[in-house]
Amino acid sequence: MTAPRPDMPIRDAATVLLVRQGAAGPAVLMGQRGAAAAFMPSKFVFPGGAVDAGDGDLPFAAPLNDLCAARLAEGTCAPAALAGAAIRELWEETGLRLGRPGTWPATTGADPADWAGFAETGVIPDASPLHFVFRAITPPGRPRRFDARFFLASAEAVCGDPDDFGRATDELSFLHWVPLAEARKLDLPFITEVVLAEVAALCAEGLHQPETVPFFDNSGPVSTFRRIGAAA
Repeated sequence: MTAPRPDMPIRDAATVLLVRQGAAGPAVLMGQRGAAAAFMPSKFVFPGGAVDAGDGDLPFAAPLNDLCAARLAEGTCAPAALAGAAIRELWEETGLRLGRPGTWPATTGADPADWAGFAETGVIPDASPLHFVFRAITPPGRPRRFDARFFLASAEAVCGDPDDFGRATDELSFLHWVPLAEARKLDLPFITEVVLAEVAALCAEGLHQPETVPFFDNSGPVSTFRRIGAAA
């Protein structure tokens, strides 16, 4: 008999849904995880990953909008750290820079190994285009568990060519812009399908920070759903 998998620690994480208008309507940037990946192998996902030390110590060109920061404040991770992780993961996995031209200060709390390449391009991270639109905690029994915050951002906020993935690492393959109407035909994790449905509705209204944010909470033995920011 196979021994039950012990509960894994839950790590804070950030994910970016970068969208742009295409000939077939709104399109989202996605890539495919490797077949040997420990978490969600071969699945199509949005760029994202765990928060690193120093992600909240960036010299942001502009901070998160107030409502976004307020909705993110529920939890143990600082809103600025989640925004920094989202921008870093987008950079590492796609080579795209969510930021504005500028010179980094001589000292910063961010890990130089994580941000050196970004800084060398003459761009400062910009958190203001990020809209917090979804939160989900991975259920127990999975090989990795994350408390993931999903951010929506317009490709217009990218500094440079949004089709240039030349600086990307090899963590995601088949990076491409997928029309929202077709994205759910891909091999997706369940939660990604749910997030896509939510984002399709937001894109129809125009990108903005929603008043309330859906939250699938699997931190305990019973899965619960609620909306962050909703009246008690």
